[in-house]
Amino acid sequence: MSDIHGCLLQFEEALSLIDLSGDNKLVLLGDYIHGGPDSYGVLEKIMELEQTYGNDKVIVLVGNHEDMAMNGRWPISEDRFADDDKDYEVDDDKYLYWMQTLRRYYTTENQIFCHAGVDEDAGDMWEWGTDDYTFTEKYPAETGKFCMDIIAGHVGTSKISGDPYFHDIYFDGESHYYIDGTVLDSGKIPVIKVDTVRNKYYRVAETGDWIILPYDEEN
Repeated sequence: MSDIHGCLLQFEEALSLIDLSGDNKLVLLGDYIHGGPDSYGVLEKIMELEQTYGNDKVIVLVGNHEDMAMNGRWPISEDRFADDDKDYEVDDDKYLYWMQTLRRYYTTENQIFCHAGVDEDAGDMWEWGTDDYTFTEKYPAETGKFCMDIIAGHVGTSKISGDPYFHDIYFDGESHYYIDGTVLDSGKIPVIKVDTVRNKYYRVAETGDWIILPYDEEN
């Protein structure tokens, strides 16, 4: 999942759909902070998941909002609610140091997970051809055929689809799956399930797992 933006309640709802048994892994694609009511709570929850399951099972990637916090462009505390009932200590340095440990991408045999995208002009040399800025800030979202499937967030699927009411997973029918459901508007964080053995992609919902079809076929 991606683009949680301080929405702890919606994050916990999405996590309730996750099965971390066996060899399953959870990949988070960045933008955990800013916009929603509890950026610190989201960070604490992710750090707790990492500590519980290990960072080889809970894979946490960095987004552009974490970059902005690390380089001082946007403080973590800007959207913090004044809530004396918080049971964790607010220490920005702790969170900023942790952010510096996060990866910019994660790969399987056939998939690239990242916040925004890669330099697709570099082809199968994308890993060396993509700079840090592109991994977290690439815009606009690219579509079409690539040598690996790319799962990314960053750009709301309502914008990619051209439908202001669409906040679900967007598949271009080729190599791109975009999963930023614009939680601040929709109240939902989409969850995509990737079967890396069969290269199948599913939308995870309370009613079950549903195969993802290209946007033009589903809508």
